[in-house]
This record gives sequence, structure tokens and C-alpha cells, in this order.
Amino acid sequence: MGVKRALIVDDSKSARVFLARILEKYEIDVDSAENAEAAIEYLGHHRPDVIFMDHMMPGMDGFQAVQAIKNNPRTAMIPILMYTSQEGELYLGQARALGAVGVLPKQIKPTDVSKVLYQLHLVADRRSSEQSSFKQVTLESVDNEAVGSAAPVGSKPLTDTALREQFAELRRALVASIDTQSERITSDVRMLLQDAMPNFQQPEYSSRESRAPWILASLALAVALASAGLWWHEARLRQDLVEQLAQLKSQSTPALVAPAAASTDTTPAKEGGAAVGKPAGAAGPASVEDRKTVTIPVPYGEDALGGSRLETLRQMMRRLAYRHVQGVVEVRTYPGRFCLVGNATEGFSIAPDDTQFSKCNAVSNPHEDSLQPAQRESLGFANLANEYRVETGGVLTIQLLPGDAASTAVAYPPGSSSLLAGEWNKAAAANNRIEVRLR
Repeated sequence: MGVKRALIVDDSKSARVFLARILEKYEIDVDSAENAEAAIEYLGHHRPDVIFMDHMMPGMDGFQAVQAIKNNPRTAMIPILMYTSQEGELYLGQARALGAVGVLPKQIKPTDVSKVLYQLHLVADRRSSEQSSFKQVTLESVDNEAVGSAAPVGSKPLTDTALREQFAELRRALVASIDTQSERITSDVRMLLQDAMPNFQQPEYSSRESRAPWILASLALAVALASAGLWWHEARLRQDLVEQLAQLKSQSTPALVAPAAASTDTTPAKEGGAAVGKPAGAAGPASVEDRKTVTIPVPYGEDALGGSRLETLRQMMRRLAYRHVQGVVEVRTYPGRFCLVGNATEGFSIAPDDTQFSKCNAVSNPHEDSLQPAQRESLGFANLANEYRVETGGVLTIQLLPGDAASTAVAYPPGSSSLLAGEWNKAAAANNRIEVRLR
């Protein structure tokens, strides 16, 4: 097998280095590109054996890049693996519909990479020591062995090797599935404990020392019961999902619709009532804490509705849906106005702190100013809104609204000859934010 080559497309240098080290262990040459545009230019002169494509990147995102690569006859046959923090069958269906052969989690594990490399035949199958050594065969040796034994020589080692390889593949898939399941159960159990014991305080050691073992045992039992319940619930949902996908395929439905992610209520919707998929149980009232405005800062140059901000929104929606709260979660984006140096041709960057404010080439936010209204809603946010609209039957929704540019969290310092860029940009960083509130 000749030397194979992989292309990694990711705007994060650390992510590119991490994945490259995994691939190099399999003697695969690695090239990298920091954005989709550079990857497409690279493919005009090179043809790698596989492409690892990040989803969220500035400029052209991973979906657009996959579509461009698959629309080009010269590059259409190159297998593409996407990796992202997004979850769910809806995202997987979109990626595969565009031509990606699979989707990996953003936190890539060596076992995940090993599995796809074997599936794509990019690394040689591992053979046993008995198979890797051969001896010269002559007609005389064949006749002698035929007299001594009627069974073909070497048939048993080949059968054992094939079985070992099958068990190894199954074990790798099982370990990857268990890791993913454990991470999801841990997250859900943490949320359950936070809701069940919001005012929990650690008892004083001097007065309640004897009760500590019982408390720890109770907590361990609660975690075990919650884990078992979540595992059973997810098994039911997985089976329902398989049945729904089979039904969609049989009906040749063009669009893939994700089933309700946290609903076991299959009672048909009545006229004037809630839609099918609403979580079982009566709606709970929203608390004062639920209706407080939550402010989330956005670093300069980053997508306001991506990264850790999107994960924070997902946790908030999960908590409200779990408690059956009804309403509209409004998300408003507010761009900060930064003191920048540079120009529109070569690009702008934040001015050094000791720069005089009067020497700023621009006071703006190019990342936000360049977006059209329809582009501010990222794919991840759209998937999140659709997920909880379906899950709750429309009683709990999330909506993106434009923020008033004149509304600031921190007042900008007054302009003067002594004002420095660092003082101004400190206020701009506080004003570059999103605000979330339940209505």
C-alpha cells in the first residue's frame, strides 16, 4: 500500500496539530488549511486520499466547502469526514446529504480516527505473526503434507485471524459508543442534581461528621438510579428513531426530520391542544431566576451564536424544557465598536492598548457589519430552535432578535487627546455580547 495523504481543514491551529499527530502514527502524510477557501485552492493542484473538514469556520463554513468539493468532478470522489460539536440525526443527515461520508465529534478520539481509517482502507489490515511469515512451497512438500493430514494447511490460523479482526472492530465500536453514552449521561445527571438540590450546602464537619457516609451513599445511589433510568430512556428513543427512519425511507421522504428528543408522550394531539411531541407532565411556572436577563460576552471576531455561546443556550433550553416551562426565549445580539488598526484590503485588527485613540483607523466591528440579517442565525442556532420547537410542541421556543446598537452594557469613555485604545476596547469588549431572556 502506497503512502496515503490527508488534508485537515480547520481554523484552529491546535486542532490541526492534534489530528495530524494521530494520522502520522499511521504513516499518513498530512497537509493542512486554515480555512475552506485555502482548502479549495489546495485541491486545485493536489488530490489527497481523505479530507477532515471542520464545521464552524469564518468565511465559508464546512457545509459550503463540502458542497463545493462534491460539485467539482475532479474532487467529487475524495471521501470527506466532518467533525463538529453539533449533535443529532438532523445534522448527520445534512452532512451526508451534501456528500460527507461521516461525522466525528469535535473532541476527536484516536479510536474514532482508527475506525474510519480502516473503514476507508487507508491503512493496511493488521495481520498475525503466523500470517506474516511464509515458507517456500514445492510439489514434494505439498504431497508429504497431504499424506499426513487431509485438512488444508493454514486454514485454522486464517479463520482465527479473521475472527480476531472482527472482534477487534466490534470492541473499538463498543468502546467509542460507551464513551459517548457516558459523557451524555454524566451531563444529564449533573443537570438533574442541580435542579433537585439548588440550595444544597455542605454540612459542618464538627456537628455532622457521622452523617457524611450516609449522605455519600445516598448520592451514589441517586446517581446510579438516574444513570439506569437515562440509559433505558435513551434506548427507547434510539429504537423509536430507527423505526421512524425506516418509515421515512420506505415512504421516500425527501427531508429528514429529527424525532422529539425528550418525549415519550405518544398521545395524538387534540383539536386546540398542544402538538404531538410535547414532554409529558403539566407545564411548570417560570421562576424569577428564569426571567432574569442573562448576558454572555462575545470575543472579538467570533460568531456570536457559535462555540461556547451556543452550548450555553443549549443548556438553558434543556433546563427549561425539563421543567416544562412555557414561553419564548429571546436572544438579542449587540456588537461592540472596537478601536481598530489596518485597512479594508489587508484586514483590521484590535489596536494595541497603548495606541492613542485618535490614531485608530476605524471604530467598528467588521465581523458583525459584514453579515446580512439572514447570516446572523448560524446553522447550529437554527438546529437548536427547531429541536426544541418540535420537542415541546411549540410551547417553548427560541427566537433571534436584533439588538439596539445604542443600548450599551458599559458606557464608552468620552473622547479626549489622552484617551488610549485599551480603555476604549475594554468597554467595547463588554458591549460585544448577546442577551438572553425568557418572555
